[in-house]
Amino acid sequence: MRHGMTMSVTLAIVTGLGLTASIQSTPKATAATIAQVGWMEGTWVARKGGVTVEERWTPPAGGAMLAVSRTIKDGRMAGFEFLRIVERDGGLVYVAQPGGTPPTDFTLTAVSENSATFENPEHDFPKVIRYTKRPDGSLEARVGDGGAKDETFSFRKP
Repeated sequence: MRHGMTMSVTLAIVTGLGLTASIQSTPKATAATIAQVGWMEGTWVARKGGVTVEERWTPPAGGAMLAVSRTIKDGRMAGFEFLRIVERDGGLVYVAQPGGTPPTDFTLTAVSENSATFENPEHDFPKVIRYTKRPDGSLEARVGDGGAKDETFSFRKP
């Protein structure tokens, strides 16, 4: 009850300031082209305990990169995902379809010569997906909400 009262008071203050309840529901898109994330191209494998995760990214072409991912546990496929990064409205969108479910879009919010961050604050989990090409040639994928629940995968080329 106390939490509900606090939320009501907060909403009243925000509304009183002329702001809406959806203060920042859409992340600020960063301008980019598909060539800027071309360093993700290739076959990548991450091993953690008895689990292997593979991602295979196509070269950037036609404004898109496509990927498939599979997770293997105890010698059996435990999951799969269809992925793509597409140019849209001057920026990039990471589209995830785990298990072949309907697509979920993540907007590019930051990009550098070796890192790309995609966000969707409305999604349950993850809200943030970040890929980083490390100096040793490995590819790190970090998924989560930007906090303690984040999970990191360290991929290497086989």
